[in-house]
Formats: sequence, structure tokens, C-alpha cells
Amino acid sequence: MADRVYRAPPPEALRIEALGELTAIFDDRSMQTHLVIQPMPEILAAMGADACSAAMVAERLAASFDLGEMVDARALVAERLAELAAMGLVAEA
Repeated sequence: MADRVYRAPPPEALRIEALGELTAIFDDRSMQTHLVIQPMPEILAAMGADACSAAMVAERLAASFDLGEMVDARALVAERLAELAAMGLVAEA
């Protein structure tokens, strides 16, 4: 799973609004609203327009957040990317 590469939709396709501890993500393409918690919005932001693996996203997040052990961070990011893919918020590149 960690070696899969994903691409986030263009920023204009998603409307992201913080709602306290939750974040609402409205996907203009599917017309669905997803309620998520951290680190989902941060992962989407870290991906930008690039095709990214879990290792790439973990490195980008590590620049702004204390992620602890990078091996563990990569595994956790890989799990979150798979969850975002299941929601349709990222796609395999």
C-alpha cells in the first residue's frame, strides 16, 4: 500500500471548511460532502497538484508537523490515503 501513488483533485473541485474538530469537504465532482478529522485536510493540502506516494506526503507533512518516526508516519499516511481513495477524494495516479 505504501508504494501506491495518488493524485488529489484540483483545489477548485473541493470546498474545505473547518467545523471545530471536524472538517467538511464538499466534492464538486460527486456533489458529496465528507466529514473528516485531522490529518485528512492536511494530507490533501500537502499533496497539492502532484502525484504523491505516502512517503512523499509524510516528508511534506514532517516539514510542518512533528510526525515522530518516519516509518510509522509513512504507514499511517498510506492508510489515510487509502481511506481518501475509498471516499473518492484522491485517485490512484
